[in-house]
Amino acid sequence: MNRVASDIDPLPASAAPQPARLIGDTPRGGSVLSFYSPRGAARPPRVGRGEGVWLWDADGRRYLDATAGAVVANIGHGNRHVIAAMQAQAERVSFAYPRFFESEHNIALADRLCALAGEGFDRAFFVSGGSEANESALKLARQYAVVTGQAGRWKVISRDPSYHGSTLGALAVTGDAHTQAIYGPMVKPMPKVPAPLSYRLPEGHTAESYAMACADALERTIEQEGPETVLAFILEPIGGLSTGAVVSPAAYFQRVRQICERHGVLLIYDEIMSGAGRTGEFLAAHHWPGARPDLVTLAKGLAAGYTPLGCLLAPARIVDAVAGAGGFVHGHTYFTNPMSCAIANAVMDEVERLDLVARARERGVGLRRRLEAVAARSPLVGDVRGLGLFSAIELVADKATRRSLPADFNAPARLTEHGLRHGIALYNRRANLGAFGDFQMITPPLTISEPELDELVDRLGRALDDLADEVVRRGLT
Repeated sequence: MNRVASDIDPLPASAAPQPARLIGDTPRGGSVLSFYSPRGAARPPRVGRGEGVWLWDADGRRYLDATAGAVVANIGHGNRHVIAAMQAQAERVSFAYPRFFESEHNIALADRLCALAGEGFDRAFFVSGGSEANESALKLARQYAVVTGQAGRWKVISRDPSYHGSTLGALAVTGDAHTQAIYGPMVKPMPKVPAPLSYRLPEGHTAESYAMACADALERTIEQEGPETVLAFILEPIGGLSTGAVVSPAAYFQRVRQICERHGVLLIYDEIMSGAGRTGEFLAAHHWPGARPDLVTLAKGLAAGYTPLGCLLAPARIVDAVAGAGGFVHGHTYFTNPMSCAIANAVMDEVERLDLVARARERGVGLRRRLEAVAARSPLVGDVRGLGLFSAIELVADKATRRSLPADFNAPARLTEHGLRHGIALYNRRANLGAFGDFQMITPPLTISEPELDELVDRLGRALDDLADEVVRRGLT
């Protein structure tokens, strides 16, 4: 830790040269199927280049990147200022291990992010991505407890559903029954409390009352587990793929903050997706100033896909206690990489130069209005939610009853395939095999223009029409 201060047909699989087989690839019809793809899915197009909100495949077909990849490309593709900074740093030094050398870009980026995050965030620790950032937060919290005489605190409460990364430590605090069924025996089970979903609610509840009931469940769980054993509570302040951009009321966050303070539990916000300006504030936490977390993690939009990078932000009181007891017992080969920090600084330059945080706030209003119009026309869109340019639609079989489409249909994956035919690239990761609903994130680059927003919803609408036709053909309504 340191801080010194027209419809488009996709490229058919047969047209592309076959790559060398990757670990986990499965033979299929003389080709290979990426192990990230659902069984039976078509091969995705091969990317050729990107510029702004657009991607071109190797055959020259153009796609609007409606989800900024995996909610990553905040400043768009092919930014010349960032590319120049990449080249300049590569010509100076690409790697220096931080235990031997400091980097001016590490120091500058740490200062900058702490200033943007505001009071209570004094130190920054840079890693290679979101999973590593969340692992770092859990480890820092634990070491802080140990060095301050609270070694009995080790349990990290999280929400169900939730997603905090793919490493084993992050999976231990992820609320996803499907991944737990696979990897659960390899990790220490951690307590879960219900996430405050806002669309399908228990009988007798509004979204507001259910959120407060979920906060009450947190306190009951702390008391049942034994407050002296509970280290932290980790949550996504605005839900990502596990809940589809759920935004809880301010009272929920205030109540959670009070509960954590009362029981000496650290509050961790996972802002891997929601941070770096996407919601119209630099941190989603800034929307609820009376409920600030103790630790915050960032990634994705922080370096906007120009390099792998994640970050943990922490207060001096925690870091200094750990440093004074001998230092943080944690690290990775590429932590605080000078190349990555230089690139992220250039990305932040563009965020400020283009005023992208304000643009996310303003464009988000227009995106919401357009998505609500799409929902009014489509029989499959039951809900629209989110904040800024961090939005989602929920896919349903019946809007009146809010009944989901059959789980084995995998509606988000089908929508993605229809989208490619209409020149729109959509990203989804199906959490809990759809047990809590099927969501499609709509999170374009923050640089998107008003005409491009029109283009996005037009192409999305056509993909939804095709999906609706397929649903009718299969008799799934």
